[in-house]
Amino acid sequence: MESILVSIKKLLGITEDYTHFDMDIIMHINSVFSVLTQLGVGPADGFAIQDEKAVWSEFMGDDQKIELVKSYMYLKVRLLFDPPLSSAVIESINRMISEYEWRLNLAGES
Repeated sequence: MESILVSIKKLLGITEDYTHFDMDIIMHINSVFSVLTQLGVGPADGFAIQDEKAVWSEFMGDDQKIELVKSYMYLKVRLLFDPPLSSAVIESINRMISEYEWRLNLAGES
């Protein structure tokens, strides 16, 4: 099973054993889970993590339609935790986030 925190840290370029920023990243991950709940994706009662023990299957279950959540989570956390310096890169990421939100909203409605 794949840890939510560890996978997002890896995408951010942070090794699993470096825990200095874990609480910051967890806070951002939980903020994104709140957005996903509002989009109708994931458990109806919401979802949050406390540490590296939470895994993606606890949030997504067997729903293959929302695998996109992982990429969406990374992009949103990256903008919150370590935004790029280039405004062009930020704009590109924001466009991707908007598309992912649209697609996840559709998945959440079906």
